[in-house]
Amino acid sequence: MNETVATFNKNKFEEIRIGVKEYKGFDLIDLRVWVDSKEAGGKVPTAKGLSLNVELFSQFKKAVLDLEDTLKKNNLLPE
Repeated sequence: MNETVATFNKNKFEEIRIGVKEYKGFDLIDLRVWVDSKEAGGKVPTAKGLSLNVELFSQFKKAVLDLEDTLKKNNLLPE
């Protein structure tokens, strides 16, 4: 499986892609920075990113929700 779930711009040169991929027999959640490559004729993944075994999804989700609460509590996100 290799499926991109979400893509958003990091800045005018880079984008972040979130998805699921299989690597060496393991299913992984992949958050990766992609950049334009003239040689490749499109966007390519960089080494900047994070891959987590899908078994860690519940812990990752809890951490993101805790981060959201902290950002809201400190007025860094709208309530």
